Amino acid sequence: MATPASSIPRHVAIIMDGNGRWAKDRGLPRIKGHEQGAEAVRECVEGCGDLKIEFLTLYAFSAENWQRPKAEVFALMHLLERFLKEKTQELFDKNVRLQAIGRLTDLPPSCQKQLHKSIERTSGNNGLTLILALSYGSRLEIIDGVKDLLREVQAGHIDSAMIDVEMFSKHLYTRYYPDPDLLIRTSGEMRLSNFLLWQLSYTEIYVTPKLWPDFTRQDLFAAVEDYGQRQRRYGLVCSD
Repeated sequence: MATPASSIPRHVAIIMDGNGRWAKDRGLPRIKGHEQGAEAVRECVEGCGDLKIEFLTLYAFSAENWQRPKAEVFALMHLLERFLKEKTQELFDKNVRLQAIGRLTDLPPSCQKQLHKSIERTSGNNGLTLILALSYGSRLEIIDGVKDLLREVQAGHIDSAMIDVEMFSKHLYTRYYPDPDLLIRTSGEMRLSNFLLWQLSYTEIYVTPKLWPDFTRQDLFAAVEDYGQRQRRYGLVCSD
């Protein structure tokens, strides 16, 4: 795909939707959709590498997902742990740095341990940064940020009058990363689902009817090409 570097988003975020429907359409258990979705992750990571995208954030497991049937949650945690065990060396070889955001201590201990090992293994890489949003909810993130700021005010480290957008952003889970330039949502749903509400303020949104397990790097390229044709205004009026 020949795309000018200036039209490539620095940070892509994806709401990976449609795993359950993909499985249902084929008469398969829901977990089979999630397993196939893991293959789509590989396609997307490799596609981002091809395009020299710097950051990719995947909405892998929301805070609300804990309310799903226990058997499905257990299977998802097992799939996450297996994915990390099997793919960490591949990520390392492809110069991908793995990171994670969310209330990670909510994950089962074995998942936390493997996640930490995978993050540590790839910490020296300087290519694509792959950020997994796990046990993540944007409203919870904002609340955690407010609490963090309050603690600093109460401790006398900062004055409340100093709090502004930039300072608050530094107290979010995403403090080390730029805001996404492009959000992709699969399965045709037109909602944000409590994902990066603060960070997506001026992000370009691309929705595809494809279910996540069917998403390929060519679909990623199409989304990036669409992004490259847009004029980002950030609330300003621009002349044509």
